[in-house]
Amino acid sequence: MAETVRAHDLVVYGATGFVGRLLAGYLAEHAPEGTRIALAGRSRDRLEEVRAALPPAGRDWALVEADSTDPESLRALAEGTRVLVTTVGPYARYGLPVVEACARAGTHYADLTGEVLFVRDAIDRCDALAKETGARIVHACGFDSIPSDLSTMLLARRAREDGAGGLRDVRLVATMRGGFSGGTIDSMRAQVEALQQDPALRRVVGDPFALSPDRAAEPSTRQPRDGAMPVRTDDGRWTAAFVMAPFNTRIVRRSNALQNWAYGRDLRYGEVMGVGRGPLGAVAAAGITAGLVATVSAMSLAPTRALLDRVLPAPGTGPSAAVRQKGWFRMVVDAETEDGRRYRATAAGPGDPGYAATSVMLGESALALTLDGDRLPDRAGSLTPATALGEVLVERLRAAGHTYEVTAV
Repeated sequence: MAETVRAHDLVVYGATGFVGRLLAGYLAEHAPEGTRIALAGRSRDRLEEVRAALPPAGRDWALVEADSTDPESLRALAEGTRVLVTTVGPYARYGLPVVEACARAGTHYADLTGEVLFVRDAIDRCDALAKETGARIVHACGFDSIPSDLSTMLLARRAREDGAGGLRDVRLVATMRGGFSGGTIDSMRAQVEALQQDPALRRVVGDPFALSPDRAAEPSTRQPRDGAMPVRTDDGRWTAAFVMAPFNTRIVRRSNALQNWAYGRDLRYGEVMGVGRGPLGAVAAAGITAGLVATVSAMSLAPTRALLDRVLPAPGTGPSAAVRQKGWFRMVVDAETEDGRRYRATAAGPGDPGYAATSVMLGESALALTLDGDRLPDRAGSLTPATALGEVLVERLRAAGHTYEVTAV
């Protein structure tokens, strides 16, 4: 479909949800004047409420009714815009029809999923079709997994520029302050339920190269464990298992493979969470690791899952404005290259990482797809932030107040 007949430049699908509202507000404040943006969702009344609460620039945006269970509405939605960004999750439950509609229409797509099974299904169903139509299907455009993906990309570029060879050992240590939303919890619950219904999927989730474009071609390099046990680092800080590692690591490895293993054939990439120092740090690290195991285990059993549902945030809810404002994130990524040189990347930013910072990341990803097409990597199909948006997104995020830097150490 020719772009000249499309009514919108960018559509926010799921605008009435918690993250959707944040994203719409960000775009109303930062999209250039004249960008044709629309809000989409199931209820026109709720869309009107969202639009009325936006900054002035967004109060005349178009509204589009669409439902993931209605293929015709999704077809019209995708064919009516150049770019679609969706916050409707859990993606494994609601997302595939949206990806398929965009791939078929040649519409660029972005989401903030952190679900391995969904991305694997989307690759298998839509990658070839999107390549035919020229659609960029870009998953993981939030805190999952932009800091991980862009930091590794920048490290690999610096190593190449210095003639240091490919990356060999890379470890990200995440520290942050923020809250959890019901949408995140619901996505975790949906994946646990999927594994219960089909135990064979455990092999997919457990495969460190689960999102590879060519699993047979992947090297046999052993990867770090996602559920790392507490460890005391050389500087005295304790680290614990990082809840996002099982997804982020697979996105980074997919980026490497999509670029013909440009980061390094023997890349070992892992992620942990940084906690405190001394005895209190050790206790915190052990508690975080045990808590993650206990939460997943509790979600696997109906009686304990019912108890968790009473205390965990409900879908459509999230941290208060005060919590979002006080939050922050800092990811320190240390790398050793093939010739033994060492580099460090830092990705950091203000605001609750999963919501305030994610609205910036997703918003700038959507604007890059909408406005910077001629500057983006010449790729289509099922992509990652690094392979679809690359340096353009780094520039945008720096301009938005986030830090992305690499130094030799």
